[in-house]
Amino acid sequence: MTDQIISITQVDADKLRNLLWNAESTQYRGSPYLKRLKEELNRAMIVDPRHVPPDVITMRSTVELVDVGTGEEMKYTLVFPEDADIDQGKISVLAPIGTGMLGYRVGDTFEWDTPSGKRTLRVTGILFQPEATGDFQ
Repeated sequence: MTDQIISITQVDADKLRNLLWNAESTQYRGSPYLKRLKEELNRAMIVDPRHVPPDVITMRSTVELVDVGTGEEMKYTLVFPEDADIDQGKISVLAPIGTGMLGYRVGDTFEWDTPSGKRTLRVTGILFQPEATGDFQ
């Protein structure tokens, strides 16, 4: 986690808080992933979805990232857990990289914990953001 300000739409924040509440009664209860998502929500600037800048990663955004250390490029769509499918590049917001990228902007960097250590990723592009197309749900 960093001290960078992240932006999360009010709609996404409400859905994510509901996800956290519901997850407390599942096998995810007490999960470090839930704790991290809750921390991110607590530090985020909550914005009206009609006013979120088009270069901010919101739920259902498709983004391009680059690993600062290796130069590896990747493309993911940030989704809710029930829509996750890594083979299709759909990464859950509860996955460390999913939680890590939420709310960041093009040009921002964030750290992601992996089994082999921390990776630093930079947001290099947003290929799709629902709010930019008028989808505020």
